[in-house]
Amino acid sequence: MKKIIISIITVISLAGMKVSAQGCGGPVSDEGLKMFGFLQAQYEYQMTDPAKNSFTFERARIGAQGAIPYDFSYYVVLELSPFISPNPYLLDAFISYNRYSWARVSMGSFKTPFGLETNTACNDLITVYRTAATLQMVAPFRDLGMVLMGGNDNTFMTYQFAIMNGSGLGRFDNNTKKDIVGRVVFKPLDFLRFGASFRYGYPSLNNTTDSRTTFGAELKANYKNFKLMAEYINDKGNYNRDLGGGCSGNLIELGDKRSGYYATLAYMTKWNVEPVFRFDNFTSGNVDDYVENNMTFGVNYYFNDWTRLQLNYVYRTEELIEMQNDEVVVQLQVKF
Repeated sequence: MKKIIISIITVISLAGMKVSAQGCGGPVSDEGLKMFGFLQAQYEYQMTDPAKNSFTFERARIGAQGAIPYDFSYYVVLELSPFISPNPYLLDAFISYNRYSWARVSMGSFKTPFGLETNTACNDLITVYRTAATLQMVAPFRDLGMVLMGGNDNTFMTYQFAIMNGSGLGRFDNNTKKDIVGRVVFKPLDFLRFGASFRYGYPSLNNTTDSRTTFGAELKANYKNFKLMAEYINDKGNYNRDLGGGCSGNLIELGDKRSGYYATLAYMTKWNVEPVFRFDNFTSGNVDDYVENNMTFGVNYYFNDWTRLQLNYVYRTEELIEMQNDEVVVQLQVKF
C-alpha cells in the first residue's frame, strides 16, 4: 500500500513537469493538468486439469497529461496491478511537440506504433484479451524512442514513424542499432479505415547481423451499429526471448518465419448490449509446427460511457497436440 501511495504522489509530481503525448487519456486539455485512469477487475475460470479460478486485476492504471505553453504537452502513466508486477512501475512517459498537426514529435517511452490491435487502448479493447498473433509477434509492446506523426481521426491519412531502442520497456538499448517502426492508415470513407505497418531492427544483445522484419495489414469498419476489425501480421528473423509476449503472457519458441491473423465482428444493440465474435490464428513456424486457433464468444454491456461489463468464452485449439485450456473470463471496467 505504501508503494502505491508513493507512486500516485510521483505521478502528480511529474504532472507539473514539461512532458506530453496521446494514449488512454483522450485529448490533451489546454486547461492544464488532467488526471485519468482505469481499473479492470476480473474473474477467470480456466478449464485446465485441474480447473483453476480466481479473482484478479487485469490492469490498474493512473496517469496525468496536459499542455504546456507553447506547443508542448506531457503524458505519464503508472501500472499499479499487483498481478502484472509486485511493484508499481512507469508504463508510458513522453514529451510531445504539437505545433504542426502533420509533424508532431514525441520522445520517451510509448507504445510501439505497429498495428491496429496494439495501438487500441487497453480500455477500448472489444474483447478482454488481445490475440495470440499480436501478443507473440509485436513484442516489445512498449519501447523507448522518438516518433514523428501526423493526421488525426478526421483526416484522410494518419502516419507514425519511430526510431526505437528495440530492447523493451525501461531498458537501455542492447546493441548499437536502432529499430525502425512505422504505420500509415487511410480513411477513404467515414466508416472505413485500412492501413499497413512495418518494423525492421536487431533485437538481440550485441547482435547487429541477425535482423528482424515485421509487416502488418489492417482493416477497420464501423457501419451503423456493426463493427469489423481484421489484421494480418508476418514476422521473420531474429527475436529477443527476454521481451515476453506483448503486454502479457510469455513468448513461446518461435521459428524463423511466423504469421497470424484475426477478424472480429460486433454489433451494438439499442439496449447497450454488444455481442462479439472473434477468430484468431497464430502460426509459430517452430520445429514443433505449433499452430494456435482461438474463437472468442463474448458480450459487452455498457452501463454508461465510463463503465462496462465484458463476458468472454475463449475456445482454444492447438496443433499438433491440443491442450485443455479453454477459459471463461468476466471483466468489470471503470474509467475516470
